[in-house]
Amino acid sequence: MILNPVDVLLWTFRRSERDVVRLYEALSPVMTLATGGRMLNFGLWEGGIADPLDAQENLCRAAGRLAELGGAGTVVDAGSGLGAPADLWAREHGDRIVSVNTSLRQLLDGAGNSMRACSSATRLPLAGGCADRVIALESAQHFRPLGRFASESARVLRPGGLLVAAIPVASGSAGLGMLRYTWSSEHYTAAEVAGALEGAGLEVVSEEMVGGMVYPPLAAYYMRERPRLRPRILAGYPGYVEGVLHASMARMGRAYEEGDIDYLMIKCRAGAG
Repeated sequence: MILNPVDVLLWTFRRSERDVVRLYEALSPVMTLATGGRMLNFGLWEGGIADPLDAQENLCRAAGRLAELGGAGTVVDAGSGLGAPADLWAREHGDRIVSVNTSLRQLLDGAGNSMRACSSATRLPLAGGCADRVIALESAQHFRPLGRFASESARVLRPGGLLVAAIPVASGSAGLGMLRYTWSSEHYTAAEVAGALEGAGLEVVSEEMVGGMVYPPLAAYYMRERPRLRPRILAGYPGYVEGVLHASMARMGRAYEEGDIDYLMIKCRAGAG
């Protein structure tokens, strides 16, 4: 794949929402090459999990349990990626999934039979009160402004419906280093996430920081497996892409240990309206 470094840099600085789409369409295959699957999350590496795809599916299942899936009814997957989480939730819980993604290419490439809507999660093309659950699985860090996504979620949820977000968060310090540029997302703090959701009238039911089961094991996996993964990546991408990935992974592990980043699992309930 031919990538212009200048384009990637400009997309990373996010001149528009379309830049996020271009960046993900160009670089998400790097993650699928590294994991062998179609999920685009960091994974939850608990209980001795050592395989990235197992960790990614574990994060999906953890979000599903938090969202109380299984007979929930209609579930909105906000920022659905390649559709693998929606497939897992539908298969294991039987709920009807509506996949929302700004990337038409990813929606069309995604496997599964979920309903699909090419739209921003800050402008959900859904009727008010039509959904029982909204899940943002490692996607809400891209939503800007976050308060608009929260308001849209509150609008489409039925009374008592649940919103669950799994989201990388920053501490608000200046210690991100190169992650300030290579994390193609907003650097929300946990307080900003909770504040945006509460500001939309959603009640925060639970919050849990799980960064210790995300960043250190993910970074360790890449460092350990780099000799095997690097040739795969170089077969499809220029060398600088793998170099930036390697440096970012190393910095990610240190940033967590230094308290600059964490990973938030948050659950909210919609009110009576």
